[in-house]
Amino acid sequence: MVMADWPGIFVTFEGPEGGGKSTQAERLANRLESTGRTVVRTREPGGTPVGEAIRRLLQHDEVGHDLVPEAELLLFEASRAQLVREIILPALLRGDAVISDRFADSTTAYQGYGRGEPIEPLLAINEYAIATAVPNVTFLIDVDTDTGFKRLAERYSGGPADHDRFERETREFHEKVRQGYLALSKRWPDRFQIIDGAQDVDSVSDEIWNIFEARSAARSS
Repeated sequence: MVMADWPGIFVTFEGPEGGGKSTQAERLANRLESTGRTVVRTREPGGTPVGEAIRRLLQHDEVGHDLVPEAELLLFEASRAQLVREIILPALLRGDAVISDRFADSTTAYQGYGRGEPIEPLLAINEYAIATAVPNVTFLIDVDTDTGFKRLAERYSGGPADHDRFERETREFHEKVRQGYLALSKRWPDRFQIIDGAQDVDSVSDEIWNIFEARSAARSS
């Protein structure tokens, strides 16, 4: 994947379930907006009307439980292709900061390492779907599988919401996903920043902000 030279900056948050990536994506967006920066927030799957319909099918619709792995993978890619062309690339060309809660690395980790789909062909499909929208930095919020499962149990203990289709997968599946993320971080060490998600929320936020500021300064120099 070759990163394009656009005026905006593209930040993605990745990681195993229960790591707190959605919280940290929101915190970084809020912090950037407080400095006067225009921020476009999005998520995967989703982010567009087409993508949100696919998200419901993949995560919460009973029909999604019968998806074969190949169809599941291609639905993620369809959502991503729409998001990139409709939202992400126009924002980057305007000079905005784009912050995405998950992106192409999730498909590689979940459908590739988790489901066992072949990695190299999957990466080629990812590259086709994202065009030139390669993240400038990817924050991998890493937690061990036991911690992730404990946090998910706490999240759903007090209300009617329930685990989505991926959260209900086995520990073995989620461990494969985590190891997949770590493998990707070794493949693209310049893009990935591994953050210890076991820290308290404020410490994680501060570490992310410091890395972001350093990356931004390096791009400006």
